[in-house]
Amino acid sequence: MSKIAMAQNSNRNSTDSKIVPLAALAKLVSGHKSQGKRLVHCHGVFDLVHPGHIRHLEEAKRQGDVLAVTVTPDEYVNKGPGRPVFNQRLRSESVAALQCVDYVAINEWPTAVETVRLLRPDVYVKGPDYAQRESDPTGRIYSEEAAILSVGGRIHFTNDITFSSSHLINSYLNVLPPETEEWLRTFRDKHSADEVIKYLEGSANLRVLVVGEAIIDEYVFCEAIGKSTKDPILACQYIGTKAFAGGSLAIANHLAGFCGEVGLLTCLGETERREDIIREALLPNVRSVFVTKEGAPTIQKRRFVDNYSQNKLLELYIMDDRPVGKEAENALLEALAAVLKDYDLVIAADYGHGMLTQPVIMSLCQGSRFLSVNTQTNAGNRGFNAISKYRRADYVCLASHELSIETRMRGGNPRDLLLEVAQRIDCGRFTETRGKEGSLHYSPEVGFIEAPAFAVQVSDRVGAGDAVLAVTSLLVVQHAPWDIVGFVGNVAGAQMVAELGNRVTVNKTSITKHIVSLMK
Repeated sequence: MSKIAMAQNSNRNSTDSKIVPLAALAKLVSGHKSQGKRLVHCHGVFDLVHPGHIRHLEEAKRQGDVLAVTVTPDEYVNKGPGRPVFNQRLRSESVAALQCVDYVAINEWPTAVETVRLLRPDVYVKGPDYAQRESDPTGRIYSEEAAILSVGGRIHFTNDITFSSSHLINSYLNVLPPETEEWLRTFRDKHSADEVIKYLEGSANLRVLVVGEAIIDEYVFCEAIGKSTKDPILACQYIGTKAFAGGSLAIANHLAGFCGEVGLLTCLGETERREDIIREALLPNVRSVFVTKEGAPTIQKRRFVDNYSQNKLLELYIMDDRPVGKEAENALLEALAAVLKDYDLVIAADYGHGMLTQPVIMSLCQGSRFLSVNTQTNAGNRGFNAISKYRRADYVCLASHELSIETRMRGGNPRDLLLEVAQRIDCGRFTETRGKEGSLHYSPEVGFIEAPAFAVQVSDRVGAGDAVLAVTSLLVVQHAPWDIVGFVGNVAGAQMVAELGNRVTVNKTSITKHIVSLMK
């Protein structure tokens, strides 16, 4: 082996030796502290190590004798799809390669709070951006500061040159297509991150009611094992099942991440009710009213998924999509009459499975202060669930194929289709979601505005439209500019398509961090 190769191998071994499991790190630093050495702790993502990080860590080392750095795990890097660019092992290696760093560990939690309590450092060091605590969009700096004080340590803020990993990644690594980057450059010139985020903060004071069908989205994971010996069918080995709250339940949960209180009026089945799963899935600030649909199950959409490729093999609807009976309809009408006037925003999530009858729709149209509507087209209602059922709305959010079904025009000009729908119902604000092509927005006062998609990875499109409906409704009711509506809505959509179904919900923190990342 050449001397150069030997030197490279030695350096690599030295770097690797610094990276230890978190439990091992706790024992190591405890030993150092017992010898009277001062422990300094830094924590972060370190997605792209740059001069600002180096200066930050070097100043941190000067605060004590031993510098331990913990790295945010991939699953908790909440900066939008496509981030982190480098996985947790590569990020750990980059930090460990710095001479001033003594130990590196991958964290086990979303924040450093538990880690600070575990390591009990003498000094916890944060960058200068966090010295203004109120500017931290997550608010975690307060919890981290409380944690370091609780173990007898102190917090220190470095004061040197700063760079933004997100800005460098946005500028030089081309995570998004060139046309999307160009749209963002124009958007950044026109709006600041604070201007966008103020609409998310304004949502906290809104009282929102969601009305629509409850759906259980179930994923059955299996592995193909071959053709059946007796029949011409594919035989699969069952692996496991995951169930998520979908439909109006998911929309209510999305809204609960922005609003103080969310109301939910929905239907559950008399059979296969699954109320325990639903109540457990709903966030604490969702106040729900369940009406029973007699003789029917709670709607379940069961998808059989190949465990290796994550491709869907088959979808099975478990439901009775006939209109609700008179008793349930009367219960819905009574509930609406009692509460509609109390809400600033009502979102009708109409999946076309029998809950929203014409009298219920009429009640929504007549009694809502601000009515936002989506009439979803799916395999169970194709051609029968058109937006023109609603004679009046304040905001309509539809997918491209839903516009085509309403206008009976396939492949028409999207702007022409939106204008035609606008003439059919009394509504002045429209969004068309267009998948990888982003979104199109219209109001008579402004005309048309387009916004690009921000998704860099697509795992599952189920639930993305519901997230866009929820988030854009919050902005439209506050009269946000259309380009901000499109930007934030497509950020929400990008986060959802990166996940399986409704496994996660969007919320103020996740959307804010994604916005800040894209705006740098």
